[in-house]
Amino acid sequence: MPTAPPTIPENAPFTPEQKAWINGYLAGLYACTQGTARYLTQGEEALREPLHILFGSQTGTAEGLAHRLSKLAQKKGFGAQVKPLGEGATLDWNSVKNLLVITSTYGDGDMPDNAQACWEFLASDQAPMLSQVRFSVLALGDTNYSAFCLAGKKFDARLEELGARRVSPRVDCDVDYEKAALAWFEMAMAGLGANTATVAGVKDDSEPVVSTGYTRINPFPAKLLTSCVLNGAGSSKETRHVEISLEGSGLNYEVGDALGVMPSNCPVLVDELIRALHCDGEEAVPLSVGGETSLRAALQNHYDITKISNELVQDFFRRSGEAIHAQLLAPGREDDLKKYLYGRDVIDLLVEFSKVRYTAAELCALLKTLAPRLYSISSSPLAHPGQVHLTVGIVRYEVNGRSRGGVCSTFLADRIGVGGTVPVYVQASHGFRLPSDGNVPVIMVGPGTGIAPFRAFLEERQARGAKGRNWLFFGDQRAASDFLYRDALGGWQKEGHLTRLSTAFSRDQERKIYVQHRMEEEAAELWSWLQDGACFYVCGDASRMAKDVDLALHRVAEVGGGLAVEAAADYIKKLRAEKRYMRDVY
Repeated sequence: MPTAPPTIPENAPFTPEQKAWINGYLAGLYACTQGTARYLTQGEEALREPLHILFGSQTGTAEGLAHRLSKLAQKKGFGAQVKPLGEGATLDWNSVKNLLVITSTYGDGDMPDNAQACWEFLASDQAPMLSQVRFSVLALGDTNYSAFCLAGKKFDARLEELGARRVSPRVDCDVDYEKAALAWFEMAMAGLGANTATVAGVKDDSEPVVSTGYTRINPFPAKLLTSCVLNGAGSSKETRHVEISLEGSGLNYEVGDALGVMPSNCPVLVDELIRALHCDGEEAVPLSVGGETSLRAALQNHYDITKISNELVQDFFRRSGEAIHAQLLAPGREDDLKKYLYGRDVIDLLVEFSKVRYTAAELCALLKTLAPRLYSISSSPLAHPGQVHLTVGIVRYEVNGRSRGGVCSTFLADRIGVGGTVPVYVQASHGFRLPSDGNVPVIMVGPGTGIAPFRAFLEERQARGAKGRNWLFFGDQRAASDFLYRDALGGWQKEGHLTRLSTAFSRDQERKIYVQHRMEEEAAELWSWLQDGACFYVCGDASRMAKDVDLALHRVAEVGGGLAVEAAADYIKKLRAEKRYMRDVY
């Protein structure tokens, strides 16, 4: 029988903390001599191999993954510290030995907001040499974007330039990232010399990356309560207010979080695709998650049939044998290929290349997995217990004589009636939170559906009795038809809860006016609020609006604050570092 590990005598002249540490040290030595491995107790924490896991996350995906992987790292003998990449700008890099970087890319190859400061530091001349660091990078992205995983690629290359040693290759993940992420983690752990033995009292390493409960892999079948159009007559838009029940789910959320919705594809489009394949829909096809189902069920619920993957278009062009299309795959022709694919979906290729034939299984092998869509939550759980509200812009358009629509927006608008089932989960967004002090003023910039989290903010602040001032910048096309939540905002104004409301309706005058223009007009007052400690929030389109608002904020610092260009830029960086400038952009 194995003997117990040695311990120091109870009357030894040490404090309880010192006794715990020494006993842990002795236990660790004993475990090594016995050829076994186990987790350290709380008092033995100092004996774990240190591991830094830094994440760059815009929507919370990379952050959640970092925390889940840190728990798996603990099984392998590492004491993991999980931090946003932004803190890397002030990190004591001399103390970093083992490093995992997990980062997404958003917009046109941009760094996540909470990674930008670290990138600027590491890319500068002030960056230290990191010869003592062993590292690996996991990049999250979407192959539908030309700058796929660019943020992760940049960190990977720069760490190597600074002398850090890569212990396993960077892995670039598409939207269906779970399996690839776990495989990368295992490779990285092996490269770092991880302990592979099972630890007493802890589940084995077969535990999946995803957490328990309702997640993107296992969404909750929620009931749709309400779906009503917010726009008035004459609007060119269709924006819906959607209310969903969370009763019985155990799901909780905070204002600033997002709701993940797992849609299904349009059945009419599925039927058209099946006919174009010359199939009947009952053919057995494999699923990327394992197992198989019918072609119809796979196209309806599992595969993305609107976005054309790189693998699919390359295979189509190869099979067609037409030189004019093959040329679009040549280096330097990325923009031409992007133009060609714009507005096209999978069925367009099948129709255009009618001589190219695929079996059901061959086509499915080249399709991307249908991914959930994230929507900023537009309600406060204090104001609407057991419910979650969304503000959804319905995407509808026509290309080549055929009507098309956004997969998830039309799913919510057309294919799910009141009382129907909506598969959902909560995506936490710790980087987009109200200040804990209710007296702090807040400035919110949310044009169009970007108003969603700010409706939630205003409800939450009212429910909590927060006394801080609230200023909302809202914009859309026309005041008469596109003033979302006009009655609620007007009521809050009358009550004094919404201190200031600045609107910008772009089509109501000859010169288009947007929220950034209103910000510049109010530069002096905005600067005064910022000097009073206000937090500044932006929600909406990342490609144009968020960049224009950022430029306007710099000009506010220059004009309203009288700062030089460089000083204004430093001031905005300080706002970010103090978490007083937060963005929920997509």
